[in-house]
Amino acid sequence: MSEQLITIREYARLTTDKVETSLDLARVSPSAFDWLCELSGSFNRSGAPLLQVDGQRALKWDSYVGVLETPCGTRLEILPKHHEQDDCLLRSRQLLRKLIQSALQLKPREASVAGLELFDKSLSEWVMGQFLAELDLLVKRGVRFDYQRIEEEQRFLRGQLNVVAQMRQPPGRQHHFQIRHDVFLPERAENRLLKLALEQVAKSTQDAANWRLANELRSMLAEVPASRQVSQDLRAWSRDRLMAHYQAIKPWCELILNQQMPIAVSGEWRGMSLLFPMERLFECYVEGWLRKQLLPAARLTSQASREHLCEHDKGPMFCLKPDLLIDYSKQRWILDTKWKRVDARKPEKNYDLSQSDFYQLFAYGHKYRDEGVPKLVLIYPYWSGLQTALPVFDFGEDMRLWVLPFDLDADCLVDAEKAILPLSLASFARAS
Repeated sequence: MSEQLITIREYARLTTDKVETSLDLARVSPSAFDWLCELSGSFNRSGAPLLQVDGQRALKWDSYVGVLETPCGTRLEILPKHHEQDDCLLRSRQLLRKLIQSALQLKPREASVAGLELFDKSLSEWVMGQFLAELDLLVKRGVRFDYQRIEEEQRFLRGQLNVVAQMRQPPGRQHHFQIRHDVFLPERAENRLLKLALEQVAKSTQDAANWRLANELRSMLAEVPASRQVSQDLRAWSRDRLMAHYQAIKPWCELILNQQMPIAVSGEWRGMSLLFPMERLFECYVEGWLRKQLLPAARLTSQASREHLCEHDKGPMFCLKPDLLIDYSKQRWILDTKWKRVDARKPEKNYDLSQSDFYQLFAYGHKYRDEGVPKLVLIYPYWSGLQTALPVFDFGEDMRLWVLPFDLDADCLVDAEKAILPLSLASFARAS
């Protein structure tokens, strides 16, 4: 099976024809093309479109980012379509890693010389490298052992005699003892999961440094069996004080084992598949930034779902779920994030804004009123077409909406002061 790495970005076209490869157009093998068509069908049935068929020999990718591996060995790396110039590939990989770390609340490690050398590797190698680095650190600190109860038959007495089983011994076997005793072993749920993830990394990695470290760690964990019941072992993962040094590696382990994905690829094939909806990554990053920048007395609620659009037959109907609610000093802000490009240079085309997004915020503003009229905010990614806030939109009755750009490179919400958001002075200084 031949290995092939193809790097594209959101909304790129995939075809079986001979084409000049770029981040927006790439050629895949017929077997990979057919498998992607089948995968797209399964996603469509679950209501999450992954690909659009563009003719008989072309596919158009949607807004999912990450890594996807096909059974024939083709590995697709899908990056955000955000940067327009300079080194798009390197900067897009850097952005995607930052968003994933924020969304899954992964601990960012300090950059070392070796880490910087690996920084231009594909997303899958980066994930595997981070897992191996955490596992190497954990093994050096010490793998946790646990007592395992063993019940067996021996010719000598050891531990505790199992009286009931001993009394049931048939005639002529009274000289054999039915005993139970505890053995101090590394076989516990956490270690079994780490061993299974390590085995998958050792088979999947194409990087020499990752392969070498993976095999060194395999020899150190040779006596630990791999997990056979992943979900059950994950539920048994201990969080007590003695297992504190295991917490840093758990998110990476879940990432490798496809157990904590916003979207997990389903089916028989289980290659390296890490797919994330870009809309959700952007929302999580903005939420995490706001939690750090809000004034201490401000309260932020994500995915509020206490209001409905209407009542029907004595019951609520059509739940309204704004991305973010901020309450501070008898004032409420309703914020929604949108991963799409708004162009301030096109006022004649309504700045490429979606009318449905405005209907959505209008409904939120009427249903999530508290003591007064809420302020509405739509947050879009910053780019050359949207570098400052758009002129305010007036819904009437003192209800207004602001469209603000969020700069993912500079980590700031541009012109946040125009919506009078309750943020720290440091965030305003950075934005200016």
